[in-house]
Amino acid sequence: MSLVNRTTQLRMRRVLRRRQRQVEAAAEAAEKSLDTNLIGRFDRFLKVKRFATGWLLLVVLVTFCTVVQTLALSTYYQTVRPTTGGIYNEGIVGTYSNASPLFATGSVDVAISKLIFAGLFKYDDQNQLVGNLASSYSVDQTGKHYVVKLKPNLTWQDGKPLTAEDVVFTYHLIQNPDVESPLLPSWQNTNVTAPDKHTIDFDLPNAFSAFPYSLTTGIVPRHILMGIPAAQLRSNSFNTTAPVGAGPFAWQAIQASANTDPTKVTDLIALKPFAHYAGGKPKLDGFVVHTFGSQDGMITAFQHRGINAMTGLNSVPSSIANNSDVTATSFPSTAAVMSFFKTSSGVLADAQVRAALVQGSNTLSILDRLGYVTKPVREPLLMGQLGYDPAYQQAPYNPVAANAILDKDGWVRGADGMRSKDGQPLTIRLYAEDTAENQHTANALAKDWAALGVKTTPVLESLTDFQTTLETHNYDALLYGISIGVDPDVFAYWDSSQADIRSASRLNFSEYKSATADTSLEAGRTRLDPALRVIKYKPFLQAWQTDAPALGLYQPRFLYITRGTVYGLTNHTLNVDTDRYNSVANWEIRTAKVTN
Repeated sequence: MSLVNRTTQLRMRRVLRRRQRQVEAAAEAAEKSLDTNLIGRFDRFLKVKRFATGWLLLVVLVTFCTVVQTLALSTYYQTVRPTTGGIYNEGIVGTYSNASPLFATGSVDVAISKLIFAGLFKYDDQNQLVGNLASSYSVDQTGKHYVVKLKPNLTWQDGKPLTAEDVVFTYHLIQNPDVESPLLPSWQNTNVTAPDKHTIDFDLPNAFSAFPYSLTTGIVPRHILMGIPAAQLRSNSFNTTAPVGAGPFAWQAIQASANTDPTKVTDLIALKPFAHYAGGKPKLDGFVVHTFGSQDGMITAFQHRGINAMTGLNSVPSSIANNSDVTATSFPSTAAVMSFFKTSSGVLADAQVRAALVQGSNTLSILDRLGYVTKPVREPLLMGQLGYDPAYQQAPYNPVAANAILDKDGWVRGADGMRSKDGQPLTIRLYAEDTAENQHTANALAKDWAALGVKTTPVLESLTDFQTTLETHNYDALLYGISIGVDPDVFAYWDSSQADIRSASRLNFSEYKSATADTSLEAGRTRLDPALRVIKYKPFLQAWQTDAPALGLYQPRFLYITRGTVYGLTNHTLNVDTDRYNSVANWEIRTAKVTN
């Protein structure tokens, strides 16, 4: 047993020694391999390291240059473009009382009404009449029968369908004396019917070439208002807190100011986009009208970025005039600022005095000092308008001739240089709304007329008081701007019927009466042929030139101040201030980079 064990032990020792030699040989081989393959190649490894590092730095440099070049060239394949979204905040001086197109008159009310309600037609950026709710209109050979076709699938902002019945209902409300709409005089004796849901017939008592331009009034919903008594319609909540129209924006909410100081009152009227507006869903997320009791309050809000835009200012406030992000757009208008002479009483009943005042007024000097470029007004029609004729312009500035007229008419200068006749002093009260532009114009006229020996007292009133002056015709002369529009029909401002105290509008501010002018105005507005209208208006223009019932001054601008660019808002001619909204569905105030 021990012999076996001895033999086994010897065998195990031999195996162990053999494995030790194998391990030693392997270690020696590994050492030799390490020396040959690693230690011996260190010099070449350093060369490879430098090579690899060089390539790595080159890759980094190329990557950096690529990024820089990409950024530098991004302007060639990417542009900053306007994009949808954002809340637009507009400031207006005034108060909110009524959004209905049947009653809205103030600047705030008219703005809200224009945004919520849509008319059959509107004006485009070329001041051409285009369809809004309507797709087209036609007129027969008599000029008394108009047919209007509605666009298909029209809806109200509450989802109900809008049809021809709503249009008829709207104009019947206007014609109802119990409703007391200020639009009544324009729609008397006009028969409005709907032969089907997409057609409206208008039958006029007489041919009226300018009729289509009266079809921009907002339409109201029959299904909401039909049960309200006419006499109660003006006071209904529909007009104030629950209006429903078919315009680009729908009513959302109103936040009334708790301030009792009228100069610090600020209300907010929030509107939301109407997705089914006939002109397409607005691109803005919302429109908020901020009302202010004073211009100072509005300017302060603009400075603090509380509003995007301001309206109703005559000039850019000095406090923001140098701000690079402020944009001031001067919209030309089809209005005319004139000094209307009250021809029915007082010293201005004398046609010679009126003629002298016209020739004694340096109108070009007034235009030069307005601070903006505009067109002069030299006759009752605007330059470039159908019927305008340079041959019938008012007499040009000639103080020598003006003084001679007054001398010949018996107006004698006193020791103070002022004139009188038969004990009556030649004095005039010139009324105007109290604005910086009117102050400039009224004072300039007073100075020119004082040089003729006419004592002129400018009376500048607040908006509320001035509205009363307009309604009562309590003035000698009036400095005021009238809206003429695209069509040359100025019947409302110069026909004798519009001077009568019984007239609902009484827009004949000069109280001018001329049988020749009346006949000519009536003939001009009842002819459809443009060439014939031009001929018919000539006697009126000649009578106006001779009788000098007013002094034409200039076409005023509408100043719109915004912070930054309002994309989609183009500079174009306005007939009324709210025509700025004609493209409001396309307004954009945000921008984003877009790949070309």
